[in-house]
Parts: sequence; C-alpha cells; structure tokens
Amino acid sequence: MTSEKSSKNKKLLLGILFDLLGYVSYVFPPFDFVWAPLSAYLMTRLYPGRKGKIAAVISFVEEALPMVDIIPTFTLMWFYTFVFSNSKAKTQVKTNK
Repeated sequence: MTSEKSSKNKKLLLGILFDLLGYVSYVFPPFDFVWAPLSAYLMTRLYPGRKGKIAAVISFVEEALPMVDIIPTFTLMWFYTFVFSNSKAKTQVKTNK
C-alpha cells in the first residue's frame, strides 16, 4: 500500500512539474516544438495502456495549439486515473456484491 501511495504521489508531483513546463511556451513560444511531442511521450510513460495513449494524443494537441496549453493535462489525467476511476470502480464492486 505504501509503495502504491508513493507511486501515486510521485506521478502527481511529476504531472504538476510537467504542466508547469508547458507554461514555458508563454515566455518562449518555440518551446512548444520540443515540448508537444515530449509531453505526449511522457504521458505514455506515466500512464501505460489505452488511457495513456489517448491522453498522449490530447496532450500533444493541447501543447501544439497556441493559447490552449493553459490546460493542466497531466494533473487532470492523474485525477482521472486515481480519483474518478477509483471511485467508479468501487461503486461497481459494491453493486456487484
């Protein structure tokens, strides 16, 4: 349990850091040319599987489009994975018993 919790916390901290890196393009716009594909790659590494691939495409598009990269994609993905999906799974388990 402790390892799982530290992994969740690590992903949250990395996600916040990566979201902050995305804001660099407001100061230095060419950064998006490097950051958009890198953010997609990092998203697939943090969240493997189908959900990670979908989030990677969203992250790439969000970072590549001007003025849309204010959205904290990594942090939102963390909430989706560890808060919303877990509560949905718990609800399904309770109704199946």
